[in-house]
Amino acid sequence: MTTSFLRRSTRILVVNPNSSVGMTHGVEDAIRRMDLADSTEIYTYTAPSESPASINDGDDVIASSEVVYKDLTSSGALKQYDAVLVACFSVHPLVERLGELDGSRGKLAVTGIFEASVLASLSLITTPPLNTVPARKWGIVTTGKYWEAHLTQGVSTFLGVDPRSPNDKFAGVETTGLDAGDFHGGVDPEFIRQKLSEATKRLLSKGAVECVVMGCAGMAGLDNIIRSAAIDKYGPEQGNQVLIIDGVKAGVGLLEQMVRNRRMFQSA
Repeated sequence: MTTSFLRRSTRILVVNPNSSVGMTHGVEDAIRRMDLADSTEIYTYTAPSESPASINDGDDVIASSEVVYKDLTSSGALKQYDAVLVACFSVHPLVERLGELDGSRGKLAVTGIFEASVLASLSLITTPPLNTVPARKWGIVTTGKYWEAHLTQGVSTFLGVDPRSPNDKFAGVETTGLDAGDFHGGVDPEFIRQKLSEATKRLLSKGAVECVVMGCAGMAGLDNIIRSAAIDKYGPEQGNQVLIIDGVKAGVGLLEQMVRNRRMFQSA
């Protein structure tokens, strides 16, 4: 009897580029709630202690990129994986830098939770009939003030559009004033709920917002706060229809498909 092996597993490494183990645990909890294929294996990585404990501005982004890139490339660990998800909601250099490297079977499939969230939102918002009702929108709720300009510019660059031109589908970025690390200890949970709820309601005031993106890996598991804010703002029926995008989940799902597509479409 002759047998053939027809399926291969997909091994995804989820990289937390800051050194907070607590934030990695929050990301892991979000992944455990996903309905994944049996052939998908997820592994997590926390940056060494030299990396910032919370990525709060551009300097932290660059520092974390240098530490993680050096650690992952010197160890040869990436050869074990098919794909990498960079779990920092920013235009993170690791997405481009790791995408140039090889994994277990050729080029790594790499995305960040920022890029995956943009693609997920655009695929999910409704396109109404022309000139009937205002365009449906998506937007981002994130942490500190720094990220407003960074993410707004990032969306324009990623989509290849002029940032000075109006974007009818993007409602913009609203901030809580918190740091990423605040979501995992040290800050009163009620204060976090208040700030996240307020930022969400400001975003929802900008039009027919159908998708709210949680713009921080540290927000994993806090979608119930955004849901409550949407119900307060829109009422139960419309509020329950708002789609809340968790970038970690969006990223894992996108990478599963990227790996499958590469196997289907690349030359043998």
